[in-house]
Amino acid sequence: MIVVTGATGKLGQFVVEGLLKKVPANQVAVAVRDPDKAKAWAARGVRVHRADYSQPASLDGVFSKGDTVLLISANEVGKRFPQHSAVISAAKKAGVKLLAYTSILRADTTGMALAGEHKATEQALRDSGLPFVFLRNGWYLENYTEQLAPALQYGVVQGSAKEGRVAAASRQDYADAAVAVLTGTGHEGQVYELAGDTAFTLKEYAAEVSRQSGKPVAYVDLPVPEYAAALVKVGLPKPFADILADSDAGLARGELNDTSHTLSRLIGRPTTKLEDAVGAALKAR
Repeated sequence: MIVVTGATGKLGQFVVEGLLKKVPANQVAVAVRDPDKAKAWAARGVRVHRADYSQPASLDGVFSKGDTVLLISANEVGKRFPQHSAVISAAKKAGVKLLAYTSILRADTTGMALAGEHKATEQALRDSGLPFVFLRNGWYLENYTEQLAPALQYGVVQGSAKEGRVAAASRQDYADAAVAVLTGTGHEGQVYELAGDTAFTLKEYAAEVSRQSGKPVAYVDLPVPEYAAALVKVGLPKPFADILADSDAGLARGELNDTSHTLSRLIGRPTTKLEDAVGAALKAR
């Protein structure tokens, strides 16, 4: 059985659909907080478990001996390590065959604050003795394309990335990599640094949005504290705003760039291009 945790999230949905193209539905299981969101999968033969990372007891019985598990990282920054640890403990108790974890690019060496919980989770997984794979995902193109509305409304993309280049890829790209690992062989113990084939600056991103939309959009670089304050002003909680601004500082240092092309090799095709992602997002508006 292949078990995907956090399956109804934005990445998880792509992973499950990808799995269903490769293996019979009765070989796929999902662990989700709200089973109602997985009804369509259940109707297709997918096994659905109600499980909450924050409630360790809910993970009992989710995994079985010999399962292959994808632990999709939780989205509550600051609470993720204990949540991930609960999944690792339940998987070890069950005796799963392999646990793949969606981490962050260069988790063990980056200076980005966002990486702290990922690094701790990786160490906990190593210490558990479970066979593992680390899928160190870089930035998502959707981090930008899902913010098109304010960029088009105000004609500005703000950040603290300076001239740093980000090798972003789409959720579909990263999901396809997870599917390749979950359904393939020879991945045990591997650490995959995953990122897009072609990096870009935020200035280049803004220019691409402007080119395709026909509206003037410019990139405005701000000092990290000012960018964090701007994010708070539009409604983000200060701790999360600080994390995002710090991530942009990491981008400026080159920590979200990668030239290995590991992702495209793993999925057997080029990663999604910036211009295609922007075009699709504009078309969907």
